[in-house]
Amino acid sequence: MNHSFKTVFVSLFVFIAILSINAPVSIAQQIYSKAYGHRGDPAIIYLHGGPRGNSTLFEGTTATALASRGFYVIVYDRRGEGRSIDAEAKITFDEAFSDLNTLIKQYDLSKVSLIGHSFGGIVSTLYVNAFPEKVERLILVGALFSQQESYDHILSSSLSAATQKEDTAMLKKISYIKSLDKQSEQYRKQTYEVASHFGFFKMPKPTEESKKLNQEYDSSSFSKSNIRNDKAPVLFYQNESRVNIDTKPILKSIKNKNIKLSAIYGLQDGIFSKKQLSEMQNITGPANFYAIENCSHYPFVDQQAKFLQSVQQIMNK
Repeated sequence: MNHSFKTVFVSLFVFIAILSINAPVSIAQQIYSKAYGHRGDPAIIYLHGGPRGNSTLFEGTTATALASRGFYVIVYDRRGEGRSIDAEAKITFDEAFSDLNTLIKQYDLSKVSLIGHSFGGIVSTLYVNAFPEKVERLILVGALFSQQESYDHILSSSLSAATQKEDTAMLKKISYIKSLDKQSEQYRKQTYEVASHFGFFKMPKPTEESKKLNQEYDSSSFSKSNIRNDKAPVLFYQNESRVNIDTKPILKSIKNKNIKLSAIYGLQDGIFSKKQLSEMQNITGPANFYAIENCSHYPFVDQQAKFLQSVQQIMNK
């Protein structure tokens, strides 16, 4: 290599290195997101369950159908969960808020409506409380709100079922769970394992529509990208202090901030007691509470037609 060429090469290398250091890192490189529908239509952002979840089920079954009703539907996976792979993610609420703010800016949105499903209901509730000026309405869908009440209901219902079936192994497991620290990741994890064992997340009588949706999802590319980060819950409990909370007071205060609050719940969602659903109805008001029969934790798949109709009515208010 001659001297002049070497000098140019070194100078070019240094220039590229400087550009690389100063170049901003786009959220698109770390956060998976996709929009469905037409920009300019009312914007709805879907927040998935977790921690350890993703939006593939909603995206693969419902995003297009909801967008076809005249909405700009945005789905994304939170940092460190699902397709938004990030080894440095902390999996905290503040991290989720920061990324959601960036997402709203990225899509050039002024105000949005949020659909918070399951654990995403807590994320969206806390976000709205922190940034009410960015949200027009909050739609809770099978959303967690009084976590310990749900845990207590799951364990109580499971204890009755295990006793009736004389399931000694499950009785021992429930007893062990009750001895755990209620603020621990293992308490949450094993409680939901019991709920899953007894089918608390499944609709009682699957319809032909729900069977078809599930089958189509199972054979789709979305199912193949159903990535789960098993470390996410551990990191959440390690880095976040708000791990077992009751958001009912926050939801009541949100209404005082002129946020339109609605809720859609399956009447057979096994992780909520009748008392909890009644409390949620009192918070939203009867006109803004949508209870769906023969429906469990995933209303947008269990009873999609009724779910879409409910969202349409909510968005038109």
